[in-house]
Amino acid sequence: MIETLPALANVAMETGAPALEPEAAAAFAVGLAALATGYAQRGIGSAAVGAVAEDGDNFVSALIFTVIPETLIIIAFVTIFVV
Repeated sequence: MIETLPALANVAMETGAPALEPEAAAAFAVGLAALATGYAQRGIGSAAVGAVAEDGDNFVSALIFTVIPETLIIIAFVTIFVV
């Protein structure tokens, strides 16, 4: 897919029209933010479960580190309403 990006850029430049409408760009941004959040939580969640299994006192720290990537998707939702 990455190989097709220059061709897509050339088509967009030739037509003179924007490649994406604002609503589509906002949806694209939210989708990418959701994928990034899931990717980040994949490693963090498994490490947090392991840390809590070893020592129950790590629950609060594990919960905080698990929630941090969720701010990405919250910011993406705010972006939708700004656009």
